[in-house]
Amino acid sequence: MASSIRVAVPDDADAFLALVDALADYEALPRPTSDAKGRLVRDAFGSNPRFTLFVGEVDGTVRGYAVVFETYSTFLAMPSLYLEDFFVHPDHRRSGLGSLLFDHVEREALARGCGRLEWVCLEENAIGINFYAKREARHLSEWRAYRLTADDLRPRHADRPSSPPESIGQ
Repeated sequence: MASSIRVAVPDDADAFLALVDALADYEALPRPTSDAKGRLVRDAFGSNPRFTLFVGEVDGTVRGYAVVFETYSTFLAMPSLYLEDFFVHPDHRRSGLGSLLFDHVEREALARGCGRLEWVCLEENAIGINFYAKREARHLSEWRAYRLTADDLRPRHADRPSSPPESIGQ
């Protein structure tokens, strides 16, 4: 089996979305809605991409993907590469595709001059935890992940203007 990694192209959209569904199934999460899938395709392949999508192929068929984007560390004064999703279809695990894909992401972080490569992993994802441990990734137990969803934000900001009034800062 020949494996390769490359930047995704619009023709990969259906394969990417199928793998996103497979990841949702694997994590026992709801699959993205059709509207969300439309946004994923737009944000991956539109005129202003919001993330970089790498795909892993086995014999010319997309069987894994990684979604990355840059954040910024003020303490390092350098960008960080954030790995949002990393998934290899279960049928192709232990084939080396995951290692090939992760190696590609690591090289991308270096090529972009990033001071860090960061991601989160669900506590119950023993396969992922073991994979990252073998790569000598450090679990940052001193940090806690927090989240506010758009639904959380809207009620707090519904009566506030989206930009500061003209009098602020004068």
